[in-house]
Amino acid sequence: MDLELWSVRPLWLTVLAALWGAAAGLLVPRAAYRIAVEPDEAWRTRCPDGHVLTGAAGGWLGLARCPDCAQYLRDLRTPWSAPGDAGRVPGDAGRVTGGAGRVPGDAPTAYRYGPGTPFVALATAGACAGLALATGTRPELAVWLLLAPLGVLLAVVDFRVQRLPDVLTLPLAGLALVLLGVMALVPEHAGKWPTALFGSLVLGGAYFLLFLVNPNGMGFGDVKLALGIGAVLGWYGWGTVVLGTFAGFLFGGLYGLGLVLTRRAGRKTSIPFGPFLIAGAYVGLLIGAYAA
Repeated sequence: MDLELWSVRPLWLTVLAALWGAAAGLLVPRAAYRIAVEPDEAWRTRCPDGHVLTGAAGGWLGLARCPDCAQYLRDLRTPWSAPGDAGRVPGDAGRVTGGAGRVPGDAPTAYRYGPGTPFVALATAGACAGLALATGTRPELAVWLLLAPLGVLLAVVDFRVQRLPDVLTLPLAGLALVLLGVMALVPEHAGKWPTALFGSLVLGGAYFLLFLVNPNGMGFGDVKLALGIGAVLGWYGWGTVVLGTFAGFLFGGLYGLGLVLTRRAGRKTSIPFGPFLIAGAYVGLLIGAYAA
């Protein structure tokens, strides 16, 4: 009976991890919308129609939808029937100024903004479920589940504006090392914190050398991202570091080759490399966790 219960636990753990990923993924599009700006631009504080973004944590937490725009659209669909409104045109309820530069009565461009929330939530849920399946009940799973939404956020931002902000890459590296240091003190973990530390330094140093050799081919944001990736992969050993790094370059190369073959880009066209580094690290982490 005990053996049977033990074999069922990973399934429940996977379901819980997927639910966590879906919930966290729902919050990624708003943060991505706010952060995905050009280097010389301030983070967005308003929806595309000009309304101030409000919510928890100073407007950072919440769904990527604007309540003001949503209410405006609902008002447009609701006929007026209140006393004193005789003669008013049905559906005219929402004629208020809806944002900077908008003419009163104009419908908002959209009440949802940023990357597609269902897709991002599903991707984050799938990533967390895969980590749970590979890691099982070992304590480092908590670290992977906390870092996975941050990795998805980084990938989305890099795809949209081809930059990896320091506000995301440096905390990723710091959190990975600190949290893994805590997990190293918990029984039944399957990694080594010193290798995670050296993996961070070595991979970050290697990417820095690539940046010095070819600054146009390797952004400095990729170098900072490599610090966190090296820590995560290094937890399971140098073989995992090599595997995850190779997979990242492979994915990026295949993507670039596909763009060239379909004539959507030339050989010198820059592509966002961060998402492929993250995808490669994810594959390496799955294999490293499963084999540990």
